[in-house]
Amino acid sequence: MEPDIRILPEKKLIGKRMTMNLAENKTPQLWRSFMPRRKEITNLRSNDLFSMQVYDQTLNFGEFNENTLFEKWAAVEVADFENIPENMESVVLPGGVYAVFLHRGAAAEGARTFSYIFGTWLPGSEYQLDNRPHFEILGEKYKNDDPASEEEVWIPVKLKD
Repeated sequence: MEPDIRILPEKKLIGKRMTMNLAENKTPQLWRSFMPRRKEITNLRSNDLFSMQVYDQTLNFGEFNENTLFEKWAAVEVADFENIPENMESVVLPGGVYAVFLHRGAAAEGARTFSYIFGTWLPGSEYQLDNRPHFEILGEKYKNDDPASEEEVWIPVKLKD
């Protein structure tokens, strides 16, 4: 599973966010609160959904564990921030270099993909993590817990120092 290395332009997102950790994963609640209201967002750039994780700037990923807090977003890309629905927020996803992996399979099987990325690919690559949000794009082939589901996993990287 080799990634595509892509340069992402800055993106404007509107959505909802929650602080959580893996031990008390609130991702399903976040998406249940967002999905019924996404039609209120009128200036979409695409139908893709963004599942974004924002980690503390000081986090050493070698120390990441199930109790590490992070901010999780359920969002969509928009052209501008002119109309932000009530109880939703805007965020700018900074541009930069990303390693993009294709995860095939149920969302519940994502741990094997992330284990490969952080345990095998990243240590053996010419890249290191960059301090920008991590995200998944849930496009037209995303089917949640369907074994035929596909999503893109975007990991922020930079060349090793």
